[in-house]
Amino acid sequence: MKNPSELKYSREHAWVKLGENRTATIGITHHAQDSMGEISYVELPEIGKGIEKEQYLCSISSAKAFVDLVSPISGEVIAINENLELKPTSINESPYGDGWLLKLNISNPEEMDDLMDDKAYEAFVISETT
Repeated sequence: MKNPSELKYSREHAWVKLGENRTATIGITHHAQDSMGEISYVELPEIGKGIEKEQYLCSISSAKAFVDLVSPISGEVIAINENLELKPTSINESPYGDGWLLKLNISNPEEMDDLMDDKAYEAFVISETT
């Protein structure tokens, strides 16, 4: 699966989509969900929680792995994907669509400059697997 070009990507295999008014949607990449296998559980933060870049964001579990995902950017949680509680496999089925994790009100927009575009992320994934 090709990584969408309108997204930015972290070394921890998270993606970020900029929205309006300094908001961002965050999820995990196709590569990340594919490596984990079928997602069985997601623990998301509470709405209103402040998150700092590179600090704990959420936990994702599968039969193969348990991941504590760190945040690619700083901000305040303004929405969580409540559908993941009942259907965590949405992440596997649609990592860039229905499988989004949460939305943040971005506190430091310049942190987006530290993330990779789709081509740089694809090269990063290849370098990790060779």
